[in-house]
Amino acid sequence: MSIDSYTVVNPATAEPVTEIRLASVEETDALVERAHDAFPAWRDMAPGERATLLRRFAGVIDVHIEELAELEVRNAGHTWGNARWEAGNVRDVLNYYSAAPERLFGRQIPVPGGVDITFREPLGVVGIIVPWNFPMPIAGWGFGPALAAGNTVVLKPAEMTPLTAIRIGELAIEAGIPEGVFTVIPGKGSVVGERFVTHPLVRKVCFTGSTEVGKKIMAGCADQVKRLTLELGGKSANVVFADADLAKAAATAPYAVFDNAGQDCCARSRILVERSAYDEFLGLLEPAVKNMVVVDPSDESSEMGPLISAHQKQSVQGYIDEAAVAFTGPAPDGDGFWVPPTVVLADSPEQRIWREEVFGPVVAVMPFDDEDHAVELANDTEFGLSGSLYTRDLARALRVSRRIETGNLSVNSHSAVRYWTPFGGFKQSGLGRELGPDAPNAFTEEKNVFISHE
Repeated sequence: MSIDSYTVVNPATAEPVTEIRLASVEETDALVERAHDAFPAWRDMAPGERATLLRRFAGVIDVHIEELAELEVRNAGHTWGNARWEAGNVRDVLNYYSAAPERLFGRQIPVPGGVDITFREPLGVVGIIVPWNFPMPIAGWGFGPALAAGNTVVLKPAEMTPLTAIRIGELAIEAGIPEGVFTVIPGKGSVVGERFVTHPLVRKVCFTGSTEVGKKIMAGCADQVKRLTLELGGKSANVVFADADLAKAAATAPYAVFDNAGQDCCARSRILVERSAYDEFLGLLEPAVKNMVVVDPSDESSEMGPLISAHQKQSVQGYIDEAAVAFTGPAPDGDGFWVPPTVVLADSPEQRIWREEVFGPVVAVMPFDDEDHAVELANDTEFGLSGSLYTRDLARALRVSRRIETGNLSVNSHSAVRYWTPFGGFKQSGLGRELGPDAPNAFTEEKNVFISHE
């Protein structure tokens, strides 16, 4: 591997897949300037024409779902089921936001002496920095509404997982998206990502990744008062009350944390169980974990794949080695970055396994005494991205949902992200919201115009 290229590795086998050339600062500048030059025509395109192109883009993605899924299985170690959903999500997000250009409404505000109206004006070039854990959907959550609002986009995929982004960039051209409107720039975060932050023609940065890096990007954007959306870490709680359907809660809990091998900011990696149901829940959870199908993701039956890299495996194993392991599920032997789904018992909220984002297939379980105690434990974290509640008591579900400090919460479900609804975090889990009907507004400035009639 040279300094200007990166060897993409299949994490299930540790075998190289391909070599990707990485962009320099100079190349990044040239592509940002091209996106800036393409902006006026894209902004001024008739809304219906922009909508048609976005629908055409979605249609081309749809034709290539299997190809994109196969790339993600090899590149990111995702299961076939996940990878197909992820490619389909890009298509669905584009279709959803294709309605936005013709519905990017302003307002008429009653004022004395004239008429006051507002407009939603696109920002210009938007830089999107995508993580390695969900390369396709997270990219789409940024570029779908950004393009719909009339912006041009430069997108930096993660170094380890660039293949689907590169292909989607090619499919955009095939769909008729004009040159310069949507550009994928593979490169290092310290080169391409940093340039998105410092380049004056990039008017907004969308970053998904670690809280540590997010803080640095936020500080960098402050220099130009640059618009910013951050989706950062999580340490979400799955709160199980004694009156819940415990069989359902235990059967679904593994998939709420071990999906994508736990490499998910929304992973419910802390399970809080009411003390009177604690032993019964653990008894139901054990077979659910041990019966998971953890095999090479090229096998369509696989329910969990490997970690992304040897470094990530080492990091996750470090957490496991210092914890009290209750039981584990299966994992393949041999090459690849495999860690089995692992359940540990926590007895103090000060334990590292309880407080820090492991980003691997590890879940910690702790009992609680009552509703107040459950809320206290759930909120005792610097994060606030997602979470779940299991209870048959609707009043309790509403009370506790309002008290838990998190951006996305599901009751008797682990659904975290839907493109129809807003997604984002409280506290150090991020700034701003993605998805939902208002997402295009986050890629605009609101302009106010007063017209005197006196």
